[in-house]
Amino acid sequence: MKTAPRLLLIVLALVLLAAAGFWLTRPKPIPVRLHTVSAGLVESTLANTRAGTVEACQRTKLSTIMGGRIEYLGVKEGDQVKKGQLLMKLWNDDQQAQKSLAVAQRNLSQQRIAESCTLAANAARELERTIKMRKDGFISQSREEAARAETEAKQAACATAKADVGQANARIRVTEVEQGRTRLIAPFDGTVAKIVGEVGEYSTPSPPGVPTPPAIDLIDASCLYVKAPMDELDAPKVHPGQRVRIRLDAYANRVFEGKVRRVAPYVTAVEKQARTVDVEVDFATPGDIQGLLVGYSADVEILLEARENVVRIPTATLQEGSRVLVLDADGKLAARTIKPGLANWEFTEVLEGLTAGDRIVLSLEKEGVKPGVRVVEEAK
Repeated sequence: MKTAPRLLLIVLALVLLAAAGFWLTRPKPIPVRLHTVSAGLVESTLANTRAGTVEACQRTKLSTIMGGRIEYLGVKEGDQVKKGQLLMKLWNDDQQAQKSLAVAQRNLSQQRIAESCTLAANAARELERTIKMRKDGFISQSREEAARAETEAKQAACATAKADVGQANARIRVTEVEQGRTRLIAPFDGTVAKIVGEVGEYSTPSPPGVPTPPAIDLIDASCLYVKAPMDELDAPKVHPGQRVRIRLDAYANRVFEGKVRRVAPYVTAVEKQARTVDVEVDFATPGDIQGLLVGYSADVEILLEARENVVRIPTATLQEGSRVLVLDADGKLAARTIKPGLANWEFTEVLEGLTAGDRIVLSLEKEGVKPGVRVVEEAK
């Protein structure tokens, strides 16, 4: 009878040892980062494929029409200039001499007008007297005809002298136009961004197709916009007027509001790069452009659609097949398939499969994180 209690104690000891061994050798819970599902805003957006650029609404790279030695340079880089201001002039003494000659010829023609037209007026009066004397029979008809011919000749000489003045004025205008080929005039108010050349150096014009640097780069920084390339597949979704968020590398912690102003009517093909369509974006608040520099790199995020107060999860928690790992009440992970809705790189709307308050795994990159394993939340 004493044997039975002894066996019972041995069996109980073995069970306790087995339980202790299992407890000591069981897999430890994996520490993971968890996210509590909640409601919020989800937006559908498009982003540029490559960095965009801040551009000026007005920017011109000026070069003289003809080449020559720089005689006058009235500005320096960074100067503010007004429309119509003379920026640069090439040597053109020969053209000025031609203009002086044309002016002298005009003055001579004006003097000839005074002489020729005075003689013509006198001849006209003489003709009137001759006609009267012919009627009275004091002179012959041939004398009258001679006086008439002389009068017409002198009137023609007067008209020719006036035409000579017009021709001289046209010649002066030609010399002025020629001088304009050696001058650079500001076409609008702006800032001189860059100057190529100094006084005394030879300035070369920029003919089409030849990459010659312009003499003066003029920028109107009072109006700026962003030009960014979008993938050709996304282009049909972009329309003027859509809201845009603009981010500049130079202002990393600031987001600028904008609006699509134009979508290019053609696709740009660059070797070894995806085909893109350029999109131009205006800054929504004019004051935002203060202090911005033309040429800043920029990224744009075009808002296509937005839904508020919907169940959402971080997009990074989605696995292949629209599955997420949910923490069960017993501390284990379970795979659950959801029905996603609107999505972007940050959040995805959940139409079915999860409710607010569910807890899902963020640490999908951790080794061993899979359905059925026990996990604990990482200390924050």
